[in-house]
Amino acid sequence: MRLLIASDIHGSTESLHILLDKARAMRPDHVVLLGDLLYHGPRNPLPGSYGPKGMPDGFRELMDICPVIAVRGNCDAEVDLFVLPFGGSMNESCWLVDGPREIFVSHGHHIPEQPPMGGFKKGTIFLRGHTHVPRGEEIDGYFFWNPGSMTLPKQGWPRSYAVCEDGRFRVLTLDDQLVLEHAVMAGE
Repeated sequence: MRLLIASDIHGSTESLHILLDKARAMRPDHVVLLGDLLYHGPRNPLPGSYGPKGMPDGFRELMDICPVIAVRGNCDAEVDLFVLPFGGSMNESCWLVDGPREIFVSHGHHIPEQPPMGGFKKGTIFLRGHTHVPRGEEIDGYFFWNPGSMTLPKQGWPRSYAVCEDGRFRVLTLDDQLVLEHAVMAGE
């Protein structure tokens, strides 16, 4: 299964258009959106290409390219769910199964950044956004993946997105330079 993953778009029409271009070129099995799609948030600067009003049409276009899985972030308000084409199916989290790998998909603001991970079995992959910082690491038998932010990266990281295929997670800059790579083999 090939996933194109984006998080923390925060109302940037530029980032959404870049994501559309990536989806057209890659033709992934799914695009996974990790929340914070329209609103820039009270602690973030206003993105230069801020235009949430026009973004629902872009998300509809994305859905014409491939299936979209979207989870709700801490900046996704109830009103956002009414205008997003997939808003009625946006939950706080969901599970993806990729062969033997189980991936818990969430924005990440309600679960810890490191163990203990109560209620989750070892080997679980946590695919999350929220921090705006790319991540790919294993801690105590749990795997933590974060694509960073396409719009408002933090801690000096570049704007980024991710691709996951066959247990290999790669974070890439918007011009496709590798930022980090992490893999979970089938037996892990």
